[in-house]
Amino acid sequence: MEKIRVGIIGAGGYGGCGAIELLHKHPYAEIKVLIDKQNVGSRISEIYPHLEGFCDLTIQAPEDPTIPGDLDVVFFATPDGVGQQAASNWMAKGAKVIDYSGDFRFNSLETYLAYAARIGRPQEHKAQELLPKAVYGLAELHRQEIATATLVGNPGCFAVSCILGLAPAVKENLIELDSIICDAKTGVSGAGKNPNPSFHYPARYDAMNAYKISGHQHVFEIEHELGLLAQKEIRITFTPHVLPLCRGILTTIYGQLKEGTTITTVKEAYDAFYKNDLFVRIYGPEHPQVSTAVRGSNFCNLSLNMDPRTGKLIVVSIIDNLVKGQAGSAVQNMNIMFGLEEGAGLMQPGLYP
Repeated sequence: MEKIRVGIIGAGGYGGCGAIELLHKHPYAEIKVLIDKQNVGSRISEIYPHLEGFCDLTIQAPEDPTIPGDLDVVFFATPDGVGQQAASNWMAKGAKVIDYSGDFRFNSLETYLAYAARIGRPQEHKAQELLPKAVYGLAELHRQEIATATLVGNPGCFAVSCILGLAPAVKENLIELDSIICDAKTGVSGAGKNPNPSFHYPARYDAMNAYKISGHQHVFEIEHELGLLAQKEIRITFTPHVLPLCRGILTTIYGQLKEGTTITTVKEAYDAFYKNDLFVRIYGPEHPQVSTAVRGSNFCNLSLNMDPRTGKLIVVSIIDNLVKGQAGSAVQNMNIMFGLEEGAGLMQPGLYP
């Protein structure tokens, strides 16, 4: 088959680099252009030397007239506000769009504006006519919609960890919905590539802290997606922490089990819910480490536990924030959108050690 022609906007960031790492070996896709506002004219392998010989394309400016217009799919590895300004131009040329940001995670203006208000974004959307076409890009929940979509909003990294950890319990009404607590821990790469004094090595080494305790941007999409599963409004307690790690997310999720629900019932529900999902692995009370279990892979590991003293379900959900939480999900969505094997370019184990 003719290879899918891919463009990556925001190619110089971690999300763009992650897509390049996955796509350079993809059997059915080929990167045709890298676009960014920074490092224009530089080869991507000058910025990321490990890509030398694998991808040596030169970064082009967004307004460069030599950018090919016949791309099949464009990845927006960009922050909020960028995709909504440029996605329509690419879609008008026939390209499908996968956006990493919150711009297209919600398919109605009302829901998007509620999200924007919660995180302090401007109360507007510059491509609101596209929102009804947008599909939330968590394949395990929206595979059928993604298969026919032309515009996908990739989920947030914390959201992937939390939603996958909770979806079966919420869907099957196994827990009290007002008891959900998500205690999430992430590596520093989740903050992106731009320098920040709080992530300067002396400030971060041996240091950990909670942040955005009552206003993290991913909470809205977690509650929205869980609410769709439960068919009612859900509010969760979510606390993110940053650890002195490069990459990885470990989320410990708590929920009060409904009376009479056993861990066997829970395990059966999770196995059934994810029986057709390549990238979700279900465990008993084991606790795989982030760095050795999923680092560099598109897998989500879920460890199911029950505290018999309190009757609480405890789910430990582990992903690589830069792969399953970002570029890996984007490639997985691309595969589904083009009718490919869902695991194409993604079936690799975590990196050890």
